[in-house]
Amino acid sequence: MKRIGILSDTHAHWDDRYTTYFTGCDEIWHAGDIGSEDVLTGLRGIVPVVRAVRGNIDGGNLRKELKDVEIFTTEGVKVLMTHIGGYPGKYAPGVKSLLLEHKPQIFVAGHSHILKIINDPWLKCLHINPGAAGRQGWQVVSTLVLLTVDDGVPVDCRVVELSRPTFK
Repeated sequence: MKRIGILSDTHAHWDDRYTTYFTGCDEIWHAGDIGSEDVLTGLRGIVPVVRAVRGNIDGGNLRKELKDVEIFTTEGVKVLMTHIGGYPGKYAPGVKSLLLEHKPQIFVAGHSHILKIINDPWLKCLHINPGAAGRQGWQVVSTLVLLTVDDGVPVDCRVVELSRPTFK
């Protein structure tokens, strides 16, 4: 069994509550728009396995270090993660073909700042957009997702609302 913390769109913002909620996780997945190497460093200080993709605002070393798409297996579950992914029925250009080719059981994307967890019965895939964990953007509440996977099956998924972000 693995417990996974999922976030996106931090936009260089660090919140100490990431540590509170992700302590005890086996992995953390960041679906892009990290915004700062310091955020990745902070996440890596919580757990040793941090998987991340670059987002459209990520430049410099983040752009060099991270890929646009990550495909991996954890606890018997195949995962495809990218920043701009769309949603079931409205996938971003090129994403549907990736999903059809790789057939993940879980698809994680960010970008929209809109929290959505949707089962795509056509692709037999759980779509997770964790919303935005940072302060930048128009989201009303900053969010994280905690997911538990056991022997190839997502068995628990919980949304964490951090707070209403303070806009500057």
